[in-house]
Amino acid sequence: MNPPFSLTSKKVLVLGGTSGIGRAVAIGARTLGADVTIVSRRHDRSVEVAAEIGATARAADITKTDSLRALLVDTPHIDHIYIAAGSFIGGQLGSQPVNSFRASLDDRVWGAAQFLELARSCLAKDGSVVLTGGVSTDRPAKEAWATAVATAASEQLARVMSLELAPVRVNAVAPGWTDTPMWDAVFGDEKAESLAEVAARIPVGRVATAEEAAAAVLFLMTNGSVNGEVVHVDGGLRHV
Repeated sequence: MNPPFSLTSKKVLVLGGTSGIGRAVAIGARTLGADVTIVSRRHDRSVEVAAEIGATARAADITKTDSLRALLVDTPHIDHIYIAAGSFIGGQLGSQPVNSFRASLDDRVWGAAQFLELARSCLAKDGSVVLTGGVSTDRPAKEAWATAVATAASEQLARVMSLELAPVRVNAVAPGWTDTPMWDAVFGDEKAESLAEVAARIPVGRVATAEEAAAAVLFLMTNGSVNGEVVHVDGGLRHV
């Protein structure tokens, strides 16, 4: 029998596994003995990261049904899935066409739901799915309405899918501010200064690391009694 919190010989699929929390989950799962497949829209990037961590590389777009079907053709058995796909889209309502904000929901909700529908026959009965919510569910901010709606919907999707897909477990991780490459594109050269300003408002006095958020995902994968839950990794920010 495998020791508690082991992923030895388990098949783990990480969508959005080439950077940030997804990459940290892939590395952590490999450390726990899993056979890991990382998926991103860019095949070259998947190959590069997979070679670094000893994983299998695949390419797929979570918003495109045919792409997801092609991914699953060669993946007949999956024990655990982590869906890290999701991006920050900022801007006040009215600052740009509403449709330009759709990607937030397309990735985190419609794409995730479509993938789960297609993958349910591949999932082990004692397996799990982890979705990605966020602190914006509890602490909405101006110019981030689309992301807040998407994270809230993703967390609720985890709760209802824990019933729809039973006995497969479905949970969500809700990261707060986390030092990942996503913020490089948002803040540019001012990233360090911007994150330091945020850290001053967080009770623990710092932003999280990708590895800390990944540890929560790995906990949700390996604890067979946790189902329909949202684990917060935000340093207590949602309470202040």
